[in-house]
Amino acid sequence: MRLVTPQPGRLMLLDTASMYFRAFFGVPEIKGPDGTPVNAVRGLLDFISRLVGDYRPTDLVCCWDNDWRPQWRVDLVPSYKGHRVVKERDGAPDVEEVPHPLEVQIPIILEVLDAFGITVVGKDGFEADDVIGSFAAQAQQPVDIVTGDRDLFQLVDDKRDVRVLYIARGVGKHERVTNDWVREKYGIDARQYADFATLRGDASDGLPGVAGIGEKTAATLLGRFGDMDGIIAASLDPDADLGPGPRSKIKAAAAYLEVAPTVVAVARDIDLGSPDTRLPREPRDLARVAELGARYGLESPVTRLTEVLCT
Repeated sequence: MRLVTPQPGRLMLLDTASMYFRAFFGVPEIKGPDGTPVNAVRGLLDFISRLVGDYRPTDLVCCWDNDWRPQWRVDLVPSYKGHRVVKERDGAPDVEEVPHPLEVQIPIILEVLDAFGITVVGKDGFEADDVIGSFAAQAQQPVDIVTGDRDLFQLVDDKRDVRVLYIARGVGKHERVTNDWVREKYGIDARQYADFATLRGDASDGLPGVAGIGEKTAATLLGRFGDMDGIIAASLDPDADLGPGPRSKIKAAAAYLEVAPTVVAVARDIDLGSPDTRLPREPRDLARVAELGARYGLESPVTRLTEVLCT
C-alpha cells in the first residue's frame, strides 16, 4: 500500500477532534448570521492556517474519529473512556458527551474542509489516533503530528523524522516533541511511552494503571527492564533486581497488564487505501468556500487559509 509518494517536504497529520475541542473551549462564543455557533470552526481554520504557514507541509491530512471508543478496546478494558459515554448503541459507536454548541459545528467543519480540498481520513472501528499511527508508520517522508494527546508520543521516531507538535498549551505555544524531549520530560524513550502510559494509567481515558505505580516508578522499571514483557518477566523471576513492593504490584495487576498494552498501543497497520494527501495550493471550490464563509460568518478565517494555501 502506498500512502504518500516519496518527495521533499513533510506530511502533517492533524488530530482533528483534539484541535476542534481545543478551539471550542479556547475561542469565545461566536455565532454566524443565522445564530449557529461557529467558534470551533473559526478556531480550527485559524489553527490550520498558522500551522501550514509556519511549517509549509507538502501533505496534510485531517485524521478523524470514525469510532472514538472502539468496541475491541472496550472488550479488553471495559472502563476505557466509559465516563464519556452518554448513550450506548448496539452495532454502532457509543454516543460521546459533546456540548451541543460544538456538536452542531462538526458538520460545518467537514463542509469547509471539503470545499478547501483538505483530505479527511477516518476508518470504521478505529480512532483518529490509529489513523495517525498508520499514516506515520507507513509514510515515506518526514511527519509532523499535531495533537494535544500525550498518547501519540509513542509514535515519535527521530530516525524516521516523526515528531509531535504538542498543542496542550495552545497552538501558538506548541512544543516540538522529539525523543530527547520525551526523555527529558519522563526519563524514558518515546518507544517506551505506551508501556509507560499503561503502567501509570490515564484517568482521562478510563485506564486505571497499576495501583501504586506512578510516573517515577514506571520510568525506573522501564529503564531497568526495557519494556512491559521485561517487567512482567522480572516480577516472576525471584532472582531479578526488583523490590518486593513493585514486584507484588505488578503481579497483582497481571490480568490488567495482559490486555491493557493492546488498548494503549496505537494501531500502525490499518489499510487506509491511497488517499491524495497533497496539500492543495488553492481551494478546490472557491465559490463554495466563499458561500460557506458568508453563510456562517467565516469570511476572515477562510480568507486567511486561502491566502496561506496560495502563498
